[in-house]
Amino acid sequence: MSRMDGQSVRESLRAQLWPIPLAAVLVALVLGQVLPILDERLDDSMPAVVSGVLFGGGPEAARSLLETIASSTITVTSLTFSLTVVTLQLASSQFSPRLLRTFTRDRFVHNTLALFLATFVFALTVLRSIRVESSAGASFVPEIAVTTAFMLTVASVVGLVLFLAHLARQIRVETMLRDVHRETDRTLKRIYPDQGFKEDQERLSRSGGLPLPAPRSGFLTKVDEEALIASATRRAVFVCVDVTPGASLIQGVPVARMWSTNGAPLDDERGAEAAKEVLAAFRTGFERTSNQDPSFGLQQLLDVTDKALSPGVNDPTTAVHALSHISAILCSLTDRSTGPRTLTDGEGITRVRLTLPAFTGLLELVMDQLITYAFNDPRTAARTIDMLSEITLSAARAGSLAHLATPLHAQVRRVRSSIDGSPLDSVIQQCLTDSLAGVKLWE
Repeated sequence: MSRMDGQSVRESLRAQLWPIPLAAVLVALVLGQVLPILDERLDDSMPAVVSGVLFGGGPEAARSLLETIASSTITVTSLTFSLTVVTLQLASSQFSPRLLRTFTRDRFVHNTLALFLATFVFALTVLRSIRVESSAGASFVPEIAVTTAFMLTVASVVGLVLFLAHLARQIRVETMLRDVHRETDRTLKRIYPDQGFKEDQERLSRSGGLPLPAPRSGFLTKVDEEALIASATRRAVFVCVDVTPGASLIQGVPVARMWSTNGAPLDDERGAEAAKEVLAAFRTGFERTSNQDPSFGLQQLLDVTDKALSPGVNDPTTAVHALSHISAILCSLTDRSTGPRTLTDGEGITRVRLTLPAFTGLLELVMDQLITYAFNDPRTAARTIDMLSEITLSAARAGSLAHLATPLHAQVRRVRSSIDGSPLDSVIQQCLTDSLAGVKLWE
């Protein structure tokens, strides 16, 4: 398995609630079987100091305790997560349903669920090993196992308190915005690792090429670069990927083009075999992820901004906070090489050209929505102008302002038109126009 495949598997598992709880349940099953056996062997050889802190009741008391632990733990588990789901539904309707992914990836939630379920399963498993005195044999109480169940219960109570405090903090919009910002930063550093601003937005002008249709419909979640280079090298072809990660693919619609590099024509048989191998490097899913999609985090923040500015919510303060995160992300890209990227094989021969969003495209993605929604409120309008000013200052500091002056000029013109056409009164419009004049688009 390649490094990128391993990373995709980890990202996929992190977004699921079941892996860690399932592992905890399996461990609890094993311990519930092993500890009673260990109890039986050490029953008469344990020091008095150890025996004094272990469970000292009889079979009936042990059964009662374990039954109470099992019933109360599963009740608290179901109630807690039912309330959590309701809370998250309310949060998603107010902010953005795509933010639920940040909750399902939360390790604290995974570990809490694992603790509750492990306690429940362990108590039930140990309960099977308790014997009362009868003609078939003497009574047996697994003291170590019952004491362990009690300790797990105490840990579950502490975990419940900590979980409720964690949940109350996680559903705050500030925490959600911070988590999306951090995840987006990690994605951008992984997708755009090269320092020094460089932007290439031109499509490959090479004519012809064998079109490669999408094998299935869905969102492009990842392109396995190592597998794609290996396939292109083995088949002696050059591949141009025409779609970006996060794009919606339709089965049968071309997503890439392929040319032969050794002079041999791509006839039906050779072309079909090469296309099948190349397209195997494309991963699709039912939803967008941040694995290789540099615009997904920005879209999540924009969703929060748009929802906050809707008449049903009317929360411009949240929109201003989201715009601050968007500005920080765009400013961090002014000193990075964005846009399409070429990949070479071990001999330095160019084999693949990946299409990735350029800085200008990401700026347009942000401004298209802000132009539509942000200029009906003075605070979000002013924050949008401040964002342009911050990007300009960051570009000047990074030495990339000369490259970005033209797209920034275009956005300034759009903002000026939006101010003139906004429903804000003339005094606010004049203040915004004066602020816009302070955006210095020169070195």
